[in-house]
Amino acid sequence: MYRLANTVRPYAWGSATALPELLGVEPTGEPQAEMWMGAHPGAPSRTARGPLNEVIDADPEAALGSAAVAKFGPRLPFLLKVLAAGAPLSLQVHPDLGQAQEGFAEEERRGVPLDAPHRNYKDANHKPELICALTPFEGLCGFQHPVAAADLIAGLGVDSLKPYVDLLHAHPEEAALREVLTALLSADPEEMAATVAEAAAAAERLGGAYAPYATLAHHFPGDPGVLAGMLLNHVTLQPGEALYLGAGIPHAYIEGLGVEIMANSDNVLRCGLTPKHVDVPELLRIVRFESGDAGVLRPEAGTDGAEVYETPIDEFRLSRYVLPESGAARDLSAPLPQILLCTAGRVQVGEETLVPGESLFVTAGESAEVSGTGTLFRATVVA
Repeated sequence: MYRLANTVRPYAWGSATALPELLGVEPTGEPQAEMWMGAHPGAPSRTARGPLNEVIDADPEAALGSAAVAKFGPRLPFLLKVLAAGAPLSLQVHPDLGQAQEGFAEEERRGVPLDAPHRNYKDANHKPELICALTPFEGLCGFQHPVAAADLIAGLGVDSLKPYVDLLHAHPEEAALREVLTALLSADPEEMAATVAEAAAAAERLGGAYAPYATLAHHFPGDPGVLAGMLLNHVTLQPGEALYLGAGIPHAYIEGLGVEIMANSDNVLRCGLTPKHVDVPELLRIVRFESGDAGVLRPEAGTDGAEVYETPIDEFRLSRYVLPESGAARDLSAPLPQILLCTAGRVQVGEETLVPGESLFVTAGESAEVSGTGTLFRATVVA
């Protein structure tokens, strides 16, 4: 069992206060966006025996267990984070495994440097994600029905948006969403900036359902992602609720604190709300133009009081334990690797005590008896 010291990433969109408040430390005044827990080579957690990736590399079967190594190879297949959004993140999608393998191989064949700003595929893996809210958490996720999007856009009363409204009404669902997103991202930048500015002013004036888009425009003036965001479902998660973000699902986080878990990958295709590269043809190849609700997940009852967030992939499984006062100890030992994260109260794991923001890596097969009062998240794999 290894106590983890974790890197906090200072991305510009991060909240200056949410993570310090969780960790019980003074804010620095700088954004503190993500705290990473795991063995990602970009910022591996540190242990008393060195970086966690090196601990695992030294003896993968001891650290991860034979079943996990057989299924995922000699590496921890997930990355756990606490994410603190103080401003919107980019509107983005992630490829499925086949698309990632194909895209990575093609960019390697063409000799595109891994650190090139226009590179889409940094590795050959997919990047499914799950975000679980610790505070009310606002975001955009998946396409809403084209007619609902048309009504929302029409309500702005902006004449230059009427062609997009007509397209959303005139075509079958997939074609309508594809045509409008393509048109938004391919429009003349100056004309689009003027349209977004007019739409933003209307959203600011109208408020209510339009307030999120006024927020997007405040942070990204003139960005077509503001209008692309109006094609998506707006959702505010309550603490304990979650979103699963599978391949091809456009999404953006707007504000809030949450626990995020994902497969180990850096593959992101951006749709907007960013100064970074947007590869429109490749993006349109990856996006799934299917409408539906946002798919808010609520945990299902598991064994030993676990609240399990069920997802259709095996690289990660997130559970939550809300430990009551005077509750019986629980044995979380498993033949699989796990990271345990405390987000509230005071939790005892074997001889280690965790307070909010503290975490442990528990090796496969190691005893992990849990007691105390508080909230504990458990990240592991399905193998």
